[in-house]
Amino acid sequence: MRRVTLKAGLIPFVVFAMLAGVAPMAAAGASPKAAGGLGAAAGYAVLADGTGLTCTGSTVTGSVGVSSSTTAVTQTGCTLTVQVAPGAYAGFLTAYSGIAGNLTPCVVLTGTLAGVTLKPGTYCFDAAAVLTGTLTLTGTGPWLFEIGTSGTGALTATNFTVVGGNPCNVTWWVRQAVTLTTSAFQGTILAGTDITLTGTTLTGRALATGAVTMTDSHIVGCTGTGKGVKQHCNQGVGNGPEGCDPGNSNQGDAARSNDELGGTPGHPGRQGGNHNASVGAKGNSTLHSNAKSK
Repeated sequence: MRRVTLKAGLIPFVVFAMLAGVAPMAAAGASPKAAGGLGAAAGYAVLADGTGLTCTGSTVTGSVGVSSSTTAVTQTGCTLTVQVAPGAYAGFLTAYSGIAGNLTPCVVLTGTLAGVTLKPGTYCFDAAAVLTGTLTLTGTGPWLFEIGTSGTGALTATNFTVVGGNPCNVTWWVRQAVTLTTSAFQGTILAGTDITLTGTTLTGRALATGAVTMTDSHIVGCTGTGKGVKQHCNQGVGNGPEGCDPGNSNQGDAARSNDELGGTPGHPGRQGGNHNASVGAKGNSTLHSNAKSK
């Protein structure tokens, strides 16, 4: 097996070259390796199995389902309409198994992904992924991230933000549990066990073979056609995690603007607005190609 270590500053160019020139690695515009897609699960923002669904002070824009009528559903400060959806759950399991049976080749990632920019393609972590900082996706997708390709691996993200791209064209396949804390995440999460969201905004789907727990979090799902569910823009501080820019509202005074100086539409914003602007972090990751040499 041939591995090539890349410096973070060269990531965009070299990743594109690998994706375009190393067969059969996924190239820009290619479909993810999931067999048959999500099926009926595509129409759901949240799916949990019989171990439970717990919602505390959270919202979900989109359909919420559980695998059976015996699933324990606990809501505190939530008003979710939960459906018993065995067919959708079966579609999710088929998609999960389809990716699990075809995990390579991929571009191997390491590090936190802070400051990294990635074009469409298939990427993976051999084991667990611990993410923080800002990941930028360029293009329209698709992107497929595989966590735990060596046999074990959870996804843990804290203060992690994904910007750019199309949230409904990003897939995170995870061997084990997914834990997102104070993050702004994009994509469809296919978790091998539980999904736990705390103080997090997810634009995409949370589909788990185990329990789903949401605390002070907000999920905006995708429709079955792969497009995000429409919702109103947040006119508060920042450009809004819902992926829409509220427009120029500084009324002639940049210090009062809810459009951060140098901000990006769809970015969740800085707490406190422009007074807490900070300089972006340098890249903190490496990539390898795991394609076999000829």
